[in-house]
Amino acid sequence: MTLPGGQPGPTTAARGDGVAQRPAFLITIDTEGDNLWSRPRDITTRNAAFLPRFQQLCERYGLRPTWLTNWEMAQCPVFTEFARDVLRRDTAEIGMHLHAWNQPPLAPLSEDDGARLSYLIEYPEPVLREKVRVLTDALEQRFGLKMRSHRAGRWAFNELYARVLVENGYDTDCSVTPHVSWAGHPGATRGGSDYRGFPESAYFVDLNDIRRPGNSPLLELPMTILPRRRPALLRPAERLLERTSLGRRVIHRLLGADRWLRPNGRNRRELLAVLDTARRERRDYVEFMLHSSEYMPGGSPVFPDEASIERLYSDLEMLFAAAAPQFAGQTLSEYHDRFARERSSGALVA
Repeated sequence: MTLPGGQPGPTTAARGDGVAQRPAFLITIDTEGDNLWSRPRDITTRNAAFLPRFQQLCERYGLRPTWLTNWEMAQCPVFTEFARDVLRRDTAEIGMHLHAWNQPPLAPLSEDDGARLSYLIEYPEPVLREKVRVLTDALEQRFGLKMRSHRAGRWAFNELYARVLVENGYDTDCSVTPHVSWAGHPGATRGGSDYRGFPESAYFVDLNDIRRPGNSPLLELPMTILPRRRPALLRPAERLLERTSLGRRVIHRLLGADRWLRPNGRNRRELLAVLDTARRERRDYVEFMLHSSEYMPGGSPVFPDEASIERLYSDLEMLFAAAAPQFAGQTLSEYHDRFARERSSGALVA
């Protein structure tokens, strides 16, 4: 399968010697403060103490997480110790995840950016550039290595943001959520990004139009999301309903939700179905995500107590056990290097 622009689509890669290589299992963790869904005035980072359990589970199954780290976690001594350990043992990657509303330099867009959770793409270009530079420098100084991987806060990404990432040395992004629009989710002054019509598989982006494959050094790794069935006659009404939270709940009730590779304590069957679909479609990778606070009881509304965390780990054991024989654990940067190498050698099968 080939994408527009001649780039390979979601197919299983092959080594240059003709031996089939397993598709990649990519684990991405938005590494941030506790229960940001509650929009706290004072952000805490207690969830850092709960991350070793998940890291150990990944290592048991040969999986290699990418911890995409925001400002408050970059300042957290507990997370710093954890991150330096996994880097020293070469069992994970540290990348960047930027929440604009509390990321220096602070430049208010509204009466309360912390309550509105402002998007980085809402800020003037000089502020956007400086926020990216400040967090990049903080992470690189703290961990002593170049930052290569990135995910935008609240999935908000555009062409300017992509160019600034390239200027700061990033070569991998995973902000795109294909089939999903965040336009109905307000920030300080506007809604979020609309990714309907974006590719589902890896592509080097066109910096003038990030939905198109191009020749930039920035590899986009869209989230693994299987879209709900969308009858053509309902699509105009669906677009209207998506503008409000009530409308989105109506859509989910009528049509069902898109299926992400993202546990929620109630979707074990759907997680396995995503793996099955990826294998059947010969996708070159699947991409898992959660937030770091979701591994802590009460760190999110989805996992409010210890019982819900234990159910999460039961689902993770099931998912990783199913994935390990079929997929190869890789960090985002490792997948970037594999994709670039196989693309240049023609080893990706179209």
